[in-house]
Amino acid sequence: MMTQSSVDKFLDDLASGNPTPGGGSAAAIIGAMGAALVSMVCNVTIGKKGYEAVEAEMRSVLSESERVRRRLTAMVAEDIAAFDSILAAYKMPKTTEEDKAVRAGAIQAGLRRATEVPLDCARVCAEVIALSRRASEQGYLNVISDGGVGVLAGFTGLRSAALNVYINAPALKDRAFAEAAIAELEKLLRFCGAESEAVYKIVRDKLS
Repeated sequence: MMTQSSVDKFLDDLASGNPTPGGGSAAAIIGAMGAALVSMVCNVTIGKKGYEAVEAEMRSVLSESERVRRRLTAMVAEDIAAFDSILAAYKMPKTTEEDKAVRAGAIQAGLRRATEVPLDCARVCAEVIALSRRASEQGYLNVISDGGVGVLAGFTGLRSAALNVYINAPALKDRAFAEAAIAELEKLLRFCGAESEAVYKIVRDKLS
């Protein structure tokens, strides 16, 4: 499993001449790092003297951030599988008209999956941003900067995933699906862009 390799190995794989892992996998890992930082803020806050009143909220956020982290980590393999399916489809025979039709269908199925996976990644990164707000608003002050890094990672993961939607959606013949995906994505980008800036400001003000 790609996510069970060392950081150095993963970075070496990203830097290689192989098409996978690529930007979609990186987007998922960046988002997962944001979720992990939210979890860290919660773990440090839980049991801290003076933060008893927010312990239940921190436990709730922690449960959600760990679920989100697992989901994003799993998306690394999903992104690789989606892209590999496109490559496999392009290698299919195209000798007869039937071959060509089957090949074209496989390419479209691969492109759709390669659009769905990063769109789902963007949705889950939006959850990281929402969880970062909760952790940053109430978490232990001495680790609140990590909540800020978490929200930035969440938004970076979202924007990175967006690029993978933008590159695949134009080639889809199902224009209704493609246009709906782009519309949802752009709504997420607008809302989460403002939200990530708001959370960053919360953190920055607490550090002043």
